[in-house]
Amino acid sequence: MKEKIYQAMEENPIIAAVKNEKGLEEAIQTDCNIIFILNSNIINIDNIVRKIKSHNKLAFVHIDLLEGTSNQEVALEFLKESTNADGIISTKAQMVRAAKNYGFFTIHRFFVVDSFSFHNIDKQIANSNPHFIEVLPGGMSKMIGWVKDKTNIPIIASGLVCEKDDVVTALQAGAISISTTNNEVWYM
Repeated sequence: MKEKIYQAMEENPIIAAVKNEKGLEEAIQTDCNIIFILNSNIINIDNIVRKIKSHNKLAFVHIDLLEGTSNQEVALEFLKESTNADGIISTKAQMVRAAKNYGFFTIHRFFVVDSFSFHNIDKQIANSNPHFIEVLPGGMSKMIGWVKDKTNIPIIASGLVCEKDDVVTALQAGAISISTTNNEVWYM
């Protein structure tokens, strides 16, 4: 599975992140191989994942934003039992670590807003041991380079990636992929 995810990112480094049904419908029609589900609930998550998988795309659920669950391990058990999701995204080290035990591919999401959050990345990564890290805002190439120098974990750049220059600059700075809700970027 790890090779499948890397291959999907290599074929198209743009990840479609969706917040609603309209975005989902458009994302499944694009060349994006991976879709991040940023807004879902325990009622609709199985249908969303099934729709993504039926289009031969990989589905990652932002577990922190899955309505109707708590930020406890039982939410991961629910996701594993109720869906065929490929992976999870979380800002919480303990959820990322636990998700690996359930067989999910993991993305630890970091909001790098100041030097404190930047310097805290090492400690968080040591706790979570994720497959990937996602850094926001993704339009800050200098920050992506700093994070790349800190770790050998593949980086996904997200947040405020709005134009082709943002995509190119983030990839040149060391990101392996870009995640965005901006549907215009999905077609680049």
